Amino acid sequence: MKLYYKPGACSLASHIVLCEMGVPFETEAVDLQGKVTAGGRNYFEINPRGAVPALELDDGTVLTQNAAILPFLGDLSQIAALKPACGTIARARLHEALGFCSDLHAAFSGLFAPNMSEETRAMVMARVSRRLGELEAMMPAGEGYWLGPDFTQADAYVATILGWGLALKLDLSACPKALALRARVMARPAAQAALRAEGLI
Repeated sequence: MKLYYKPGACSLASHIVLCEMGVPFETEAVDLQGKVTAGGRNYFEINPRGAVPALELDDGTVLTQNAAILPFLGDLSQIAALKPACGTIARARLHEALGFCSDLHAAFSGLFAPNMSEETRAMVMARVSRRLGELEAMMPAGEGYWLGPDFTQADAYVATILGWGLALKLDLSACPKALALRARVMARPAAQAALRAEGLI
């Protein structure tokens, strides 16, 4: 398998999960402005939408979107918490959390738009703040992870998005439980390995 990624982008979530799995995989960075891979390949040939992540399987099949890649990786893994059985509430809760991450991701994406007016930025920040409030209400009060005592793909995804908030120096003081969860996720050996591989630490 090969993961196409941009350092620190949403593809970091898939990178962390791959490291958690402990299986062989390759990575290749993508210049999203030029739409070219580190190896010089036209990235549109891999993902016609030009976004990361993209996961290229050994048979040449390419999957895109964290919403597809993260559950797929879980099903390939030997880690029970990453692959709750189909038809169970645990499986539904995982997809529910990943769906919320997609909503949070979309809200944050507006903050990266160039040349925003102050009015537009205020509207985007209002959406981000609302989603962060919803996230905080979902977070565990003590130790553990989003969906229970075990790490799941949702933890990797939300920790990645919260990292953008920290990088943008947003006021996240209203999200202490979410930030505590992120700290636990990023302290995991797999997350540390992914961060090092992407040159983020």
